[in-house]
Order: sequence, then C-alpha cells, then structure tokens
Amino acid sequence: MSEYSISRIYPSDKAGLERVDRLLEQEGIRRDANLDYTCGIYDEELELIATGSCFGNTLRCLAVDSQHQGEGLMNQIVSHLSEVQYERGNYHQFLYTKISTAKFFGDLGFYEIARVDDRLVFMENKRTGFSDYLSSLERSRRSGSSAAIVMNANPFTLGHLYLVETAAAAYDWVHVFVVSEDSSLFPFSVRKELVEKGTSQLENVICHESGPYIISNATFPSYFLRDKEDVIESHARLDARIFIRIAEALGISARYVGEEPTSLVTGIYNRVLSEELPKKGIDCIIVPRRTCMADGDHMAVSASSVREAIKSGDSELLKLMLPRTTLDYLESPEAEAVKEKIKASDQVRHY
Repeated sequence: MSEYSISRIYPSDKAGLERVDRLLEQEGIRRDANLDYTCGIYDEELELIATGSCFGNTLRCLAVDSQHQGEGLMNQIVSHLSEVQYERGNYHQFLYTKISTAKFFGDLGFYEIARVDDRLVFMENKRTGFSDYLSSLERSRRSGSSAAIVMNANPFTLGHLYLVETAAAAYDWVHVFVVSEDSSLFPFSVRKELVEKGTSQLENVICHESGPYIISNATFPSYFLRDKEDVIESHARLDARIFIRIAEALGISARYVGEEPTSLVTGIYNRVLSEELPKKGIDCIIVPRRTCMADGDHMAVSASSVREAIKSGDSELLKLMLPRTTLDYLESPEAEAVKEKIKASDQVRHY
C-alpha cells in the first residue's frame, strides 16, 4: 500500500484538470462531461499518478498510471470516493467499467448488474441491490397481459398520454416507469405526479419510480466509449439487458416507445430495443408521434417543444401539446421556479 495522499481537484484548478486529462488519455479514457467531484494522487514530483471522480451516486473516470499499477492506488481512490458518497448520504453506489477491469472492481466490493459485451459492465456496491429491486416490483405483477413504457416526462405531454392510451387499449395492464434521476428541468417529484394525474382516468395503468437501474441519458457515462453514437447504442443495449430482467419480474410481454424521426438518440434507441427485446419474447412497439396543428402545419408533440414554448412564452402552443393536468401545474405558483429555470437555460431541446 502506498503512502501517497489524496487531494481534491477543484473545477477552477485548470492545471490539475489538465493533468487528469493526460492521465485519463494515457489509459484510454476521456474526462466525462458530468462530474461533481474529482480527486487525485500525486507522487513526489507532483505528477498525477491516479484519479477518480463522482457524479451523483456513481463513481467514474477511474485511472491509475501504468507505471504505478499494483501499488493499491485504485483501492485508495475508490475508498476515498466511497467516503465522499457516504458523507453525501449516497450509501448505494454504482460504477461503469470496461469488461477488462470488472473483476478488479468485484474484488473491491462491487457486484455486476448487467453488461454490454465487449463494451462495459454496470456494477453496484450492494450484493442484492438489483435482485431486491426486482422482488419489490413483483408485488405489482398482475394476471393478464402486461406492457411497459419508460418515460422521462419532462414534462408529461399529450404525446406521452397518447402512448399510454395506445398501450392501455391493447393490454390488460400497463406499467409506466418514470425516470427517477433528478437531471431534468422538471424535478422527479413533479414529473411523477404529472404522469400519475395525467393517467388517472386509465384504471389499468400502474406508475413506478425507475429507481437507479433505468438510467437516463444525462448520467450514462461516455468517458471510455469512442463517440456519441457508440455512447447512445451502449446505453440502449444496457437498458435492454436491464429491462428484460424487469419484464421477467412483472410478466411484461411488450414495451411501447414513441417514434421521433428527428432525434438521433431516439432513433438509435428504438433500433436497438427492436433488435434486443424480441430475442427474449418481448415485442418492441414503436408508436408514431401524436401531432397537433400549429401555424397551419402538423407538428409533433414533444416535451422539447413544450420546454421551448415555456421559454418563449408561447401559451397557445402549450394548450395544443399539454393535458389539462400539466397546464394546471404550469399555471400554479408551484411551477414558477421551474419555469424560471427553463427560461434561463440555453439547453431546452434534446438532440
């Protein structure tokens, strides 16, 4: 075990972050865009020889200089980051790693949840975390046919409602998973409430929190994948692996997804799910987007367009795209902080 000490590297420390970038690049990694804590170990010459970071409840961007591997430095980095997470109240922690290093992190107390062959392994620090989650879902299993929808609902639109209604008309039960991670302009508590209120008239719909296992685009790592499309495809394949286990627990035989021809993310996602889910007997049903007439043209109803309308103050477009329950929320004092956040944001549309 080394005698080196660990130091935090702050976002304002440009020289320190340059050293992080160089070390990560040496190990075939690049610094992730989503980090909220970074640390490093320096040698006697103040050269960075190990680094690691956090984002939310995940550990990421972990690397040790090849000249110092075998000295226990990664163990020190992971232990330090775990302590940081404990101080934040994050006792359930996750990491993504390359296939080649999964066994190493297993020896440090992390357990595999799912993997994408030749690309990555998703791990957690609780031996029975995922199995406990699946067991909790089984209490919502119903007799009869079941379908599922995963949505961020940022916010819940008439497009989301149309997707749910389409599934509810074809299946005895529809399980709607609302992405729990708070990385959206609308907070999770608001998004889930809007989904529940917006679907309350459908008696065969069951709403769930996604928990930490259905991962959003914002928190899926990109630091050891080649390019943007590789990141999206890997995320989709990991999502498919995890969803198949969820489907088994709930007796789900179909997943409904919305079509969005102009979205790179949705296009790749839908293609991957259409490839992977049928292998396990799960239909992937792609539903054409609901449209509305705006300025004499057919316009796809989307949450991105809604956020743009909030930003620009286009109340007429909001009326065309939102159910009454979401409109009521936006007209309430409770929504003022969210609307101000959207107006101040320069990124309200997802690619």
